[in-house]
Amino acid sequence: MTLEAQARRALARGDFPAAADAARQLVHSAGDQPSGYFLMGIIAAETGQISKAVPLIRAALERGEEAEYLAHLARLLILLKQDGEAAQAARRALELDSSDALTLDTIGCVLVRLGDHLAALKPFEAAVSIEPDNLDYRYNLAAACGFTGHSDDARSHYEAILAADPGHARTHYALAILSRQTQGKNHVARLKDALANAQDGGDALRIRYALAKEMEDIGDAEAFDHLSAANEEHKRSIAYNFDHDAAIFDTLEDVFEQQAPSAAPANDASGPVFVVGMPRTGTTLVDRILSSHPDICSAGELQAMPLAVKQLSGTRSRTIIDPDTVRASASIDPSALGAAYMAQARHHLPADDIRFTDKLPANFLYIGHIARALPHARIVCLQRGAMDTVWSNYKNLFATQSAYYAYSYDLMDTARYYARFMRLMQLWDRLLPGRVLQLSYEKLVSDQEAQTRRLLDHCGLEWDAACLSFHKNSAAVATPSAAQVRRPLNADGVGKWRTHEQALEPVRAWLEAQGFNV
Repeated sequence: MTLEAQARRALARGDFPAAADAARQLVHSAGDQPSGYFLMGIIAAETGQISKAVPLIRAALERGEEAEYLAHLARLLILLKQDGEAAQAARRALELDSSDALTLDTIGCVLVRLGDHLAALKPFEAAVSIEPDNLDYRYNLAAACGFTGHSDDARSHYEAILAADPGHARTHYALAILSRQTQGKNHVARLKDALANAQDGGDALRIRYALAKEMEDIGDAEAFDHLSAANEEHKRSIAYNFDHDAAIFDTLEDVFEQQAPSAAPANDASGPVFVVGMPRTGTTLVDRILSSHPDICSAGELQAMPLAVKQLSGTRSRTIIDPDTVRASASIDPSALGAAYMAQARHHLPADDIRFTDKLPANFLYIGHIARALPHARIVCLQRGAMDTVWSNYKNLFATQSAYYAYSYDLMDTARYYARFMRLMQLWDRLLPGRVLQLSYEKLVSDQEAQTRRLLDHCGLEWDAACLSFHKNSAAVATPSAAQVRRPLNADGVGKWRTHEQALEPVRAWLEAQGFNV
């Protein structure tokens, strides 16, 4: 057996010392060959030494360009937030022929992280054709099909996964949100069986969310019981305390009250458009409306502004936003922040000179930074009725490890978060009059053309009727709203909270006491 084969076998069984020993021997015996360096890089990455792994894989590429090496380099660069180089490496890997399923799946995963779901289809399909029984590869392909509007293909792949693994929780949830369920066509019975056999808390969480979603679709009141059980358990597991988010809001208010950004309006119509707001309030809808215009494209939900603020603030905490980072960000040079944001954002665009939307909802926390750093940026904030906002946040499963959504597993925490969001938006309106368009979801639904004209005017875009047919937009959607925004505008979501009016009464009473119109 060759040294390379020894190293790869040891890697496959998780024996990193044996793999490292074989890889080092390979480098010493054949230093002009790339495989030893590549394997040492992979071993370093697998043991958490990412910064050590990258130069080793680069050394392998200097000795021979292989799709496998480029794919794994791209994966590591994504982890290091070096999206530009990651994109170059992934796209170069895609140009090279590869018959290795892992390499192809890795390329696809990098493209997904870059927001290019359409391009990811090709390597995902190739990976599945090579290893059709690999459920991870098939799941990635199914998700990409769903994001790009190929719902029937997605459904077929998800069903194939469940045929092989009936307890595959991620698939149960993905299938539930792929489309609206009906009394005659749903998966409730199968989901109940899967829940009864769930062996893991994370699996039970996803299956309960899937059950709640499907039961909500068909009007079964038991939906709330599953949702409540899932959320209570997950809140316990993450040990969330609303005081954490309250401290961030407090610090934002203190910092920007003392050092208000310029209120000068954006006159140049060349800057990015930020679509912000609480999640599940219509941000994806507005992003689709805007990106249906020929003069602008969607860059998706970019982490570019949070990352730029975090990096330039210099704080050492592991969280992306916290009171210390907000305080430190007050001294960031605005032009440096704007340049850092644009440098990161460009890697997600088809061309450098194209105008784009950034629809990360949580950018409402960064409106002060955006106003300082990007004077030509336009900002649109979605406003939705308080009760529908609270209910919609509570019933949707967001990224479970993301601190952005930790409040959403408790109804009262979500109500408190909504109240602080509204208070912060009032601050931005006072400090930055005219900079932020407050767009009502309900008004958009009831008077689509007038509100769309108002939206385009704020963003410096000429009227284009295509924006009324946003549901025909073929671009990928990678949010829980993917199914909704492929249908014409409707009022189905308005007043939806009243389905569970009795259970939500404490929230309604609290919000009313805070002065909200509920």
